[in-house]
Amino acid sequence: MSKVYFSTWQGELIDNRDIESIDDWKESSAKLPIEYDKKNHTKAFVGWDGFALFTKDVDVVKLAVNYAKQYQEYSEMCGRCAPGRWGGRILYDMLDKIARGEGAYSDLEHLNEISDTMMATSKCEIGKTVPVPILQMIKYFNDDFKKLIDTKSKSPWYLVDDSKYIANITAPCTDMCPAHIDIPAYIEGVRDLDFSASLSATREHMPLAHTCGRVCPHPCETACRRTNLDEPISIMELKRIGADYETDHKLEWIHPVKVQKPKNDGKKVAIIGAGPAGLTAAYYLGVQGISVTIFEELPVLGGEVTVGVPEYRMPFGKYNEDIKLVTELDTVEVITNHRVTADRLKEIESEFDATLLAFGARLSKAVRCENENENHHGYWGAIAMLDKVNLWHKFKIGSPASNELKDKTVVCVGGGFTSMDVVRCSIREGAKRVVMLYRRDEKTIIRNTTLEEYTEAVEEGVEFIFHSAIDTIRDEDGVIKSLLINQYELVPDPNGGRPELVKRDDGDFEIECDYVIPAVSQACDLQILPKDWELTMTSWGTLQTNGKDYMTSKAGLFAAGDCEYGPMTIVNAVGQARRAASVISRYIYDGKVTLTDEEIMEDHMNKLKVYNKKEKIKGWMPGLPREVSEKLPTEIRKDNNREVNLGFTAEEAQAEAERCMRCYYLGMVAV
Repeated sequence: MSKVYFSTWQGELIDNRDIESIDDWKESSAKLPIEYDKKNHTKAFVGWDGFALFTKDVDVVKLAVNYAKQYQEYSEMCGRCAPGRWGGRILYDMLDKIARGEGAYSDLEHLNEISDTMMATSKCEIGKTVPVPILQMIKYFNDDFKKLIDTKSKSPWYLVDDSKYIANITAPCTDMCPAHIDIPAYIEGVRDLDFSASLSATREHMPLAHTCGRVCPHPCETACRRTNLDEPISIMELKRIGADYETDHKLEWIHPVKVQKPKNDGKKVAIIGAGPAGLTAAYYLGVQGISVTIFEELPVLGGEVTVGVPEYRMPFGKYNEDIKLVTELDTVEVITNHRVTADRLKEIESEFDATLLAFGARLSKAVRCENENENHHGYWGAIAMLDKVNLWHKFKIGSPASNELKDKTVVCVGGGFTSMDVVRCSIREGAKRVVMLYRRDEKTIIRNTTLEEYTEAVEEGVEFIFHSAIDTIRDEDGVIKSLLINQYELVPDPNGGRPELVKRDDGDFEIECDYVIPAVSQACDLQILPKDWELTMTSWGTLQTNGKDYMTSKAGLFAAGDCEYGPMTIVNAVGQARRAASVISRYIYDGKVTLTDEEIMEDHMNKLKVYNKKEKIKGWMPGLPREVSEKLPTEIRKDNNREVNLGFTAEEAQAEAERCMRCYYLGMVAV
């Protein structure tokens, strides 16, 4: 709820102009940005769905002028239709004319005509929605506009304005993306066959383009407005196009900004962990010329994507290109085989101007059933099992997991990406039967992973037993022989709440097996944290930050990725690490923890929830089929680690990119 003086946001009209006491003001149900940051109150907010005034002293005419002015910067991002490009310019000119005391009533009529044309005929959403709040301001504060026309006087703050106007754009897909990638921009690059521009747009927020174009859970697609019309854009697969083009054509690295030479000013940052979070932070610090040293415990770089994600999903040759993008910067040094203990962390923290903890969650959690013993022969944690698989296939370190799994029965307990990797790897290592036990249903496991991942696992022969869990592990002389399984059912809540999972009295059964692999979740190894630092932790056993600047309770010590949030997706880790790197880049010089206006606006936009799944889309041609990339046939792929998803051809990628509706939205605050 938000206290507002006046608001039209999301069709909710709140008018407190005749109510003197702020205490008596009606509140908006939306999470409007009343507080811009810790130091500044917001005077007004204007966006795609209306406007809101938080104080009485806002000059609405000047507000409308500045919103139209901000659109000038963003209207050029497309420029493909006259209404969007020139209509916005006319809006600004007419409003500015009225604000400087030279307007006429015909200008108000013209504003209404141009606005109607823009909303009806603009090709992209930013052109359709910018007139919306402007028309509302003219409607509900008509006397303010008429007064300036009648008196031929300037808007009170036309020459002297103590407000600061801060704008930002987003899109439903961008807003849902944890890394806030400019998704319409990289799709547009594919559409225009300008793959370098596409990759550059991706790397502004996501340096690991090969990787995230293959193994991202693509939450962006759940917020694609095209879904409201037919099917979502294949956003994830379009992301890899630019990266693959760079690699396949052996181009020089395509950076979104000019890479700065090493500053050599004595400032330096330490990063603990060379996984997605650590690599991302190193990249965005390194391109600014800031010296970075990464300390990695493993003999190889890349973290869990390297030792945890199988080759058939993420070929290491591709991931290694993302790694080299970072490590080939002159400002980045990497030290492998370096286990950081609590004492070593103290040394590092004292030697560097800031330290980012970016280590992963590499401890497999227990199933919590009867007779569970990690020393039983056949009990194998998911992380250890995937380490063995990937270190052998990618680096020939160790020995093949087929030595253990060939012709065996494997039961995995879980329902996320790690468990999917376990069961599909087990198939490839020659197991004769592979079963996944999951307490919930098929829909939930698809939501936890992806439909593609689940479908491919089923095709390869994985058996899924839903609403089930291990009751007891049965062994003979320490060797696992079988499992007693409980089955559950969902019982509806008579009060309409969430259904309860209840054990069935007649549902127990037994599975003979050779290996039990728990993949229910992972935890962080916290031995690295000095106890005398008394760092504030979450109830989940991770480092607590405020989720915005990623500073821990110890000044100069930051955390991002699994160690801050718990097991998370690559794109989440990247989003956190990029923000942390941005904060660190300023902190090491001024000792202050601050966010940029872009970052503050990202957070505000995210709270407003850009995507409306109930929206009825008009003006676009429905029924354009979603392109489906070629996959290796099941019989060819299930006994090897060849990449399963072969990606789009150029023609398929361009056709899919053409389906994008370019749903940009502009938001602006007056501070």
